[in-house]
Amino acid sequence: MRADLPVVPDRDTAREWLSSELQRPEYAERESLLQRLINWVLEWFTSIEWPATSMSGPQLGIVVAVIAAVVLLIAWLIAGPVQLGRNRARSAEVLDTDDARTAAQMRAAADAAASSGDWRTASVERFRAVVRSMEERVIIEPRPGRTAQEAAADAGLRLPAQAAGLHAGADLFDGVEYGDRVATAADDADLRALDAAVTAARPEVAA
Repeated sequence: MRADLPVVPDRDTAREWLSSELQRPEYAERESLLQRLINWVLEWFTSIEWPATSMSGPQLGIVVAVIAAVVLLIAWLIAGPVQLGRNRARSAEVLDTDDARTAAQMRAAADAAASSGDWRTASVERFRAVVRSMEERVIIEPRPGRTAQEAAADAGLRLPAQAAGLHAGADLFDGVEYGDRVATAADDADLRALDAAVTAARPEVAA
């Protein structure tokens, strides 16, 4: 609850407070369901007939505070899964369907990029090499459209000791390829280590 909320808000104050709260980034999603909720709440606050004499000032303030808390809770419950879904959807496709290169060729591309200081390309190509090498070893089945996080999850079932590193690599790949993360030499070194660890690992037999 905001510290500057009046003890006894009038209609305009309550509407202004709710409007500003609901327009915060965590609530201001573009998904239609949440947007309809926001619009409905603001319209409802505009049209509500506030009691003039049936409630005392403190009582009215409590009612408004409770209503605001319930509305914000509903908005959070909707925005939370929405945001989670959006985050999951951001995971990038690792391998293009027409990319027929071997893991060795992808490693070579990563090495060439690293030698010129192109850490973005080096990181992206090196994680692709990790995924392609796992396909070549039949640790994971080749699957068009598989995202970085899906590849990490699938491989983690067969390589549990490398699961954390695979997810970290997937996070790096997503952040560099589709986010605003700036790749560094350290990132490329981490992926080199991941590639070596995955290559040396013996997969568990699938249940």
